[in-house]
Amino acid sequence: MDFQETLELAAGLPETLGPLVADIDGTLTDDQRALDPRVLPVLRAWPEAVVIATGKAMPYPVALAEFAGLEPNVIAENGGVALAGYDHPVRFTGDPEAATAVVEEYRDRGYSLGWGETDLVNRWRETEIAVSRDSPLDPLESIAAEHGLVVVDTGYAYHVKSPDQSKGRALEAISDDLGVSPEECLAVGDSTNDVSTFEVAGRSVAVGNADEDAKAAADRVTSATFGDGFLRAVEWFLGREPEA
Repeated sequence: MDFQETLELAAGLPETLGPLVADIDGTLTDDQRALDPRVLPVLRAWPEAVVIATGKAMPYPVALAEFAGLEPNVIAENGGVALAGYDHPVRFTGDPEAATAVVEEYRDRGYSLGWGETDLVNRWRETEIAVSRDSPLDPLESIAAEHGLVVVDTGYAYHVKSPDQSKGRALEAISDDLGVSPEECLAVGDSTNDVSTFEVAGRSVAVGNADEDAKAAADRVTSATFGDGFLRAVEWFLGREPEA
């Protein structure tokens, strides 16, 4: 789908659709993790709430919403932080002290988080810790279990978090603030951390590059990948049967 076709898709959105819940990495991006510019007109034209749901720290989805001209409806840190617009409180789940303890023990055993000295990945995190997938997983999982936490591999990082912390639970928590039920939502994602969103949303699509957990949980899987897969998902939400 070229940019002109995307503009036509955005212009043709009906006045009534359910809220749209979209992951960022692997869903709104290309295969180099750069935002696919074609998704922006669709996000801006969406007639209901748009929720950006990500494993990244909160500044990332807030910034995306800001520069896309959207209300900051965001789920960050795999559900650890959530916000429904300007007029509601920020909601927090998770156990940041336990996550910090896991990291300290991991480092004491000689392992690195893998992000370099500056570590922008974790600089603004409030409820979990992310570790590079180049770092050893087995000791990380073992230490996390000792502290009552779990490690989730999103395909981009290992996330050390509370077991009851998820995007789906966060969506349920902010639905009242959005004035909707989770079942009204339409969700698009690509990873294990999107499964909980798919489970509570009314309809869900995994893009073609999604992992097997996400594909198994989704109502539909596009053959198109990354941002193009997101656009195909939107077409399906509109009742169309687009070519792959």
